[in-house]
Amino acid sequence: MFKPKGILPALVTPFTKDGEKVDEPQLRKLVNYCIEKGVEGVVPCGTTGEFVNMTLDEKKRTIEVVVDEVNGRVPVVAGAGASGTAQALHMVKYAANVGADAALVVTPYYLKSTSRGIYEHYFTIASKVDLPIILYNIPQCTGLPLPWQMVEDLAQLPNIVGLKDSSGQLSFILAVLEKVRDKINVMCGHDEVVLPALAAGASGAILASANFIPEIWVEIYREVEKNNFKHARELQFRIQKIARITAQSGAVASKEALRLIGINAGKVRLPLSLGGELTYEASEELRLELEKLGKVEPRPIELEAKEAPLEERFEGVHITSQTIQEFSLRVGEALAGKDSEVAHIDLMIGNKDGPVGAAYARAKANPTPGHEALVAILEPNIVVKPITLMIPTVTIRNMRQASMVYGPAQAGVAKAVADTMAEDSALKQTAEEIIVIANVFVHPSAVDRQRVYINNYKAMRHALLRALEGRPSTSEVIRNKDRSRHPFKYTP
Repeated sequence: MFKPKGILPALVTPFTKDGEKVDEPQLRKLVNYCIEKGVEGVVPCGTTGEFVNMTLDEKKRTIEVVVDEVNGRVPVVAGAGASGTAQALHMVKYAANVGADAALVVTPYYLKSTSRGIYEHYFTIASKVDLPIILYNIPQCTGLPLPWQMVEDLAQLPNIVGLKDSSGQLSFILAVLEKVRDKINVMCGHDEVVLPALAAGASGAILASANFIPEIWVEIYREVEKNNFKHARELQFRIQKIARITAQSGAVASKEALRLIGINAGKVRLPLSLGGELTYEASEELRLELEKLGKVEPRPIELEAKEAPLEERFEGVHITSQTIQEFSLRVGEALAGKDSEVAHIDLMIGNKDGPVGAAYARAKANPTPGHEALVAILEPNIVVKPITLMIPTVTIRNMRQASMVYGPAQAGVAKAVADTMAEDSALKQTAEEIIVIANVFVHPSAVDRQRVYINNYKAMRHALLRALEGRPSTSEVIRNKDRSRHPFKYTP
């Protein structure tokens, strides 16, 4: 009987541009992409597939399309979860009829069954369908954990062949492995703990991030099989930030990452959204990590900024609309963090002998009270290149506030400039000829110095990269227009 093993992507469900239908051509493209990268199976209509936001007919058609496109090349594990036992049984029967190799059945959700109800749910399905069943524990979504004692009992049923655990709790995986590793295969479903789960004895993983980096997960799995844990650790650390972002935002991150690497999976369906479960900050981090892996090509673009609103944004250094119209410069903006430690950076980059250089000189010679400019420095007292002038957005009224701005915020800005220069050859070559001026927001009630440092580092990194690459582009603005909001609308 089939038992799950290896790396299986929890497939996203591509939707058409209007979000009304399943995009079957793109679904087939995604299936082939994953198989070509070496996965040992695919899982349609799971959590990452947004099954709870799909109609019954859509779920059936999605499973049917995947089975057809796979055409026996790898096993198909059909997501067949439902909050009611009858509905789940119906989906499992359908999956068996269209040729799926197994069904993934999630713990019943919403109504919060007792342990007896959960057992009867699985027992009823397993006893009425001759199809391998994989139990699915994801308490952060269902509101109920699947106790390891119950897994031990259910493993006695002949067609219960596996468990997918997405709790992220290694102690749970270890307990299950201790009790039933000789009866069922355990699959890790939490991207952040794949390596330790495999090292403990898990048979593989069913992952959201395997949609867009399947080849790396396959390599990790194969290295563990060869007991080459050192290389496996190095690989896991390379993608750990991607794993963390994906585990936190699921389908939203997976679809955005697929878009970035050139596979159009459409938007997620409400109530999920880009800018919601996947913040714009996390989206930038995801993009940067994919660039490091060579999955996304950075494409710097020269832009000439002529918009008069810049005059208002940078009035503190006397950049006028006429100046902007007569000079080519780059601007960038980014937000990072939340609550009172949120960071917002608004910057511009220009030549020393142009208006940005003149603005720098004016700001140093005639500081505005409460908004005194500071040249960003690295320890010990090394001025970063390109020279970066940071100006507080919020008027500084006391020493505690000043210590936050000119302490951790300044350190974060300086480190971001240094790291960006080290990675961007174009910036490095022009570092002596250009100046960066950054408006830096630190909330007056901020207290966590480490978070202020980290958030300003992230915001400065993102703002610099956006400026250097001419982003957001017109197409990005249009794509996000329905999901955009003012960065501080729901924050202090």
